[in-house]
Amino acid sequence: MTQALFILWRESAEALLVIGILHAWLRQGVDATHKLRWLWAGVAAGTLMALAFAAALLGLFSALPEGAIEQMQLAMMLLASGLIVHMVGWMRQQGGQMKHALQQDVAKRAGPGIALLAALAIAREGTETVVFLYGLGLGQQSAGQLGLTALLAVVLAMLTYWLLQQGGRWLHWRHFFRLSETLLLLLGGALLLAAAEKMTMLGWLPTLVDELWDSSWLLDDASRAGNLLASFTGYRAHPALSPLLALLGYWGLVWAWLGRGRHAR
Repeated sequence: MTQALFILWRESAEALLVIGILHAWLRQGVDATHKLRWLWAGVAAGTLMALAFAAALLGLFSALPEGAIEQMQLAMMLLASGLIVHMVGWMRQQGGQMKHALQQDVAKRAGPGIALLAALAIAREGTETVVFLYGLGLGQQSAGQLGLTALLAVVLAMLTYWLLQQGGRWLHWRHFFRLSETLLLLLGGALLLAAAEKMTMLGWLPTLVDELWDSSWLLDDASRAGNLLASFTGYRAHPALSPLLALLGYWGLVWAWLGRGRHAR
């Protein structure tokens, strides 16, 4: 559940950032109380939209025959991996202007428009979280376990947001995004490698070489530390060749795309 805790923490912190920017801007303007009501209405609507999306996916998984669940899970893993890379690239390109863009957008809107802006922003964060969690295979976990993880993640996100609001004394936004982006990209690679392994098990992808090396003497991926490393980086003590090539291709594409975006800026 460490992966789920990280995803929920990171996405909750980003949602708090968006709400915080809108709240601080609206509070300074004319008719602040009325506009803030529309803001919180939009936050509630966005949350409901994300929950509806999660319920729809859960219903879809429940309706699928047993053989199709594996294929749907594979699709979610690939989608989550690609979405992570896209999200990190978007944040690197737009993150520096996000506050200014949100303030400009909300300044042009009346009450319902403010609610719509907030709802879409929260719904986007929520649906991304749902895709990531289903990609991690957590749609089959108990509701109680996921609920406790979500509660802990929200508490940690609120603490993180408070630390970030202290003027960089304890934690700076730049460091938060850089660290979380790095962990997200590592997780995206681990998801892609797990998807490639699933494709080899389904017979869709040849292993090429079943076992390139055995590093279990150094760190077994079945141990607690090895499993944590495997969850976030794709480490394998007995890697097959084709999933490893998929992971190398992933990092090559990440380096080329993010490096191109940095050069363009």
